[in-house]
Amino acid sequence: MSNTLRIVVHYALARGPRTWKTREQLERWQERRIIRHVHQIRARSPFYRKWWGNLDASDWRSFPLIDKSIMMEHFDTLNTVGITKDKALDLAGESEEARDFKPSIQGVTVGLSSGTSGNRGIFLVSDREQDAWTGTVLAKLLPGGLWKPAKIAFFLRANSNLYESVQRGKLQFQYFDLLERVETLVKRLETYQPTVWVAPPSMLRMLADAYVAGHLTAVPDKIISVAEVLDPLDRKVLEQVFGQTIHQVYQCTEGFLGATCRYGTLHLNEDIVHIEKEFIDPATRRFVPIITDFSRTSQPIIRYRLNDILTQAALPCACGSPFTAIERIEGRCDDTLYFSQLHTGEAVPVFPDFVTRSVIAASPDIEHYRVVQQGDGTMEVSLRLGGSAVMAQVETDVRGQLMKLGERLECTLPEVRFVPYTFEPGITKLRRVERRHNGVTD
Repeated sequence: MSNTLRIVVHYALARGPRTWKTREQLERWQERRIIRHVHQIRARSPFYRKWWGNLDASDWRSFPLIDKSIMMEHFDTLNTVGITKDKALDLAGESEEARDFKPSIQGVTVGLSSGTSGNRGIFLVSDREQDAWTGTVLAKLLPGGLWKPAKIAFFLRANSNLYESVQRGKLQFQYFDLLERVETLVKRLETYQPTVWVAPPSMLRMLADAYVAGHLTAVPDKIISVAEVLDPLDRKVLEQVFGQTIHQVYQCTEGFLGATCRYGTLHLNEDIVHIEKEFIDPATRRFVPIITDFSRTSQPIIRYRLNDILTQAALPCACGSPFTAIERIEGRCDDTLYFSQLHTGEAVPVFPDFVTRSVIAASPDIEHYRVVQQGDGTMEVSLRLGGSAVMAQVETDVRGQLMKLGERLECTLPEVRFVPYTFEPGITKLRRVERRHNGVTD
């Protein structure tokens, strides 16, 4: 099968009507696919063969979990295409250094995740998987479908053959390097006039600033947020400035995990991945996802525990999809802050969303913020304000909101220090709420 035909087939599968009328039908279909997939991987991956021992494929939910550190440690025997970790790292590193993202090994695309902690992951994607990814992405994200002309602007830290593969027929694609100056990117946008922007929220905010200042006039038909958590503050600003719904993609080294529907609701891509929910706070529907990707064989991802906190939506989406609706991607588990319980002194977890909402509630003049809890427990808060707001007053109001949060949780608020806001988009991902250990980012 030619790669164009494969793309169209996967586009049709992702876009077209499946036979699942209920959640139960979807889960039965997933079960069959996963068991078949496990048999294939057991035959081809020495790591998984040993990792699963004598457990039967039908008992796949009992398989021991893996995570990024286990995957990287056993990379050479986990993947099924015979590519070593050293070889993959060398190629991906050279590509980033030269800003040339075309090379591949044995027809397999190699890429690096934009790890926030220096603990970066490698992803391998075969030509066949690349075509499947392309067809699925186009089906879920393109506003006008495959046959309508579209011009896509991808803003990313590193390009990849995977992203370039989106360019097909009437679809044009241009890669915008986040390491370039914003003025340069804005000029290119004005020339290119894309109909779709795909960018991290931190870059979208800079484009919004350029638009408000009159330097950028080209506004696309669709804006898609990727790579960073879409904070409620950023969503609100972007939707006000551009007058449209900001869509999201939930994509990482471990796969294409979610995308928004026409209503702007993020749904898990349960037609290509199975996601178990490890609930960490059932009352608020917060869970850690455990992924089994039954569509990918080069670098199998089976019962892989992500380090993310997701909040499941309380109600089904109006679009009628049987796929799980997500209210919010909250951030990393490691970015849960800790306060001291008022009476016992024990450490109480404080989810990033609690902190976000407290800061935003303090003042409508907050344009940007960051909250970083240091290794000693103290919290550094940095703000950037708009309008004629007085920094001292807003800082007082933020401290007051954080104290209210502490009281609500029956906790003592850690020491709060206000420091200048210094974050600039580019090579580092924006984390509005972050926890550090001994001064080092997780």
